Amino acid sequence: MKMRRLLSVGTALVLAMGAGVACAQAKPTLNIGYVDGWSDSVATTHVAAEVIKQKLGYDVKLMPVATGIMWQGVATGKLDAMLSAWLPVTHGEYWAKNKDKVVDYGPNFKDAKIGLIVPEYVNAQSIADLKEDKGYKQKIVGIDAGSGVMLKTDQAIKDYGLGYKLQASSGAAMTSELGRAYAKNEPVVVTGWVPHWMFAKWKLRFLDDPKQVYGAAETVNSVGSKALDSKAPEVATFLKKFQWASKDEIGEVMLAIQEGEKPEVAAREWVAKHPDRVAEWTQ
Repeated sequence: MKMRRLLSVGTALVLAMGAGVACAQAKPTLNIGYVDGWSDSVATTHVAAEVIKQKLGYDVKLMPVATGIMWQGVATGKLDAMLSAWLPVTHGEYWAKNKDKVVDYGPNFKDAKIGLIVPEYVNAQSIADLKEDKGYKQKIVGIDAGSGVMLKTDQAIKDYGLGYKLQASSGAAMTSELGRAYAKNEPVVVTGWVPHWMFAKWKLRFLDDPKQVYGAAETVNSVGSKALDSKAPEVATFLKKFQWASKDEIGEVMLAIQEGEKPEVAAREWVAKHPDRVAEWTQ
């Protein structure tokens, strides 16, 4: 009887210890939002997610959403984080509405820029030049409605008195139309940004913006929900450290995806090839 009792107590202790280990190992799944069609958003988010999964031990669910929904999701806690907050200008309105409901972990990319982009072969040098040039068919090819660059382009059309129509589409549709026009050496003007793979593929330039509608260089920031610090403290620490060293570094991932690699595969391969950089972010 005594032996039986000892065995029962021992079994209970083992089970309790096992349950304790299981609880200690259990980590919540994190929901991270990104804008599908934004090459930098896709590349940055997938690399960050791969690091969080591999090195920090969290399951990550990536949610492709529109810009406004991404901000709203983080502000309400339905999304734990996003790595695509363009500040201070492009997403200035979203930041003003939500700054008390989110946590800014700082930039993951510096020297970002938005504006109107044309091929180098066209004559226009400034946004104001579009007013007199009829070769563009009074049209600017845009991306998804509601994104920061689209809101600023609506303002630019008014401020410069262009009388142009802003055509909403997607990042992929915009680059497709740009590519078609480029192949025919036709005038075309699109909304765009740096970092983006299209600058490696074609010879392009930003139109000068003397009225500073689009602002100067910006940063792309990582922003989390108010609950993230307590929900996943290691991830919050990682987001403070995670930053691309240059446009060429993120460009390696963007180009791989553009050339047909699946985003998760491109991210996994980049993480495997750059252990020292990953270590800097996660130590």
